[in-house]
Formats: sequence, structure tokens, C-alpha cells
Amino acid sequence: METNNRYCYPYPRPAVTTDSVVFGYENRQLYVLLIQRKSEPYRGEWAFPGGFLEPDEDADTCARRELKEETGLDGIPLEQLRTFSAVNRDPRGRTVSIAYMAVVNKTAYHPQGADDAADARWFPLAGLPQLAFDHAEIMQAALERLRHEYARYSDNATRFTLA
Repeated sequence: METNNRYCYPYPRPAVTTDSVVFGYENRQLYVLLIQRKSEPYRGEWAFPGGFLEPDEDADTCARRELKEETGLDGIPLEQLRTFSAVNRDPRGRTVSIAYMAVVNKTAYHPQGADDAADARWFPLAGLPQLAFDHAEIMQAALERLRHEYARYSDNATRFTLA
């Protein structure tokens, strides 16, 4: 059978997304940046900034683009955290998310909800709302990474306290 695309395979393709967990510290307290979803699924609920990978971009570019589109924040040094691929993690269909994380001085960043985010704001770790999708699992992984990294750098004790 002749085809115009020699790389066309009869296998389903999951969607790929990125999600960014951005921690902010201020006065020795730790916060996390969340967006309020403007659309279904989970309309009105809180989630990490993120979205779908465009065909012409890599995951790092997608994470930076989505963070800027949804919060207005740019120049945050994101690093890959982990991939999340539970079969039913997104009610829209099979979706794999590459999660990123960063730690910044909260006072330097003032998020504003935009694009498909109705709102964007910093939440103290002790006062997080219920999170959409599997973002509670992503949060736990980010906190584990943060605790591991925190233990490696003694000067973090002057920046923030991990509960």
C-alpha cells in the first residue's frame, strides 16, 4: 500500500503535555504557583500551568510557552521532574505529561491568569486547594525532589522552611 507519509503507523498516539510546578519562597515560607482552569475538564479548579505540546516544539519549549501564556511569567529556570503516564490521568483521552519544576524568589514574580487560565496565584503549601487531574501526585513528586535537593544545599535553610 502506497502512502504519502512513509512514517505513518497504525498505532494510536497519545497526546503529550507539560505541567510546571513552580515553588516560590518568601519570608522562609514556601508557596506553589497554580492556575484556575477556565475550561473543562475541571473548569474552575486549580492546577499547575501547562498544556499540549505543539507539533513543532520540544517539551522544554512547551513548558516555558505554557507557563508564560497562562501566568505571564517568563525566564523561570525550569528543570524536568518526571513523566506521568497513568492511563486515565486526563478525561479528554490518553495523555502523557512531562512535569517540570523550579524554585524562585516569589517576590520577583507576579502571576496573572491569561489564555486558558482564569486566574493565577501563589498558594502557601499549607493551604493548597484540591488539584485537578493527577496534579496531587505531581505535587508529591516535586516535594520529594525538593526535599532531596534541599538536603544537598545548606544555604536553603536561610531561604525557606520545608514542613
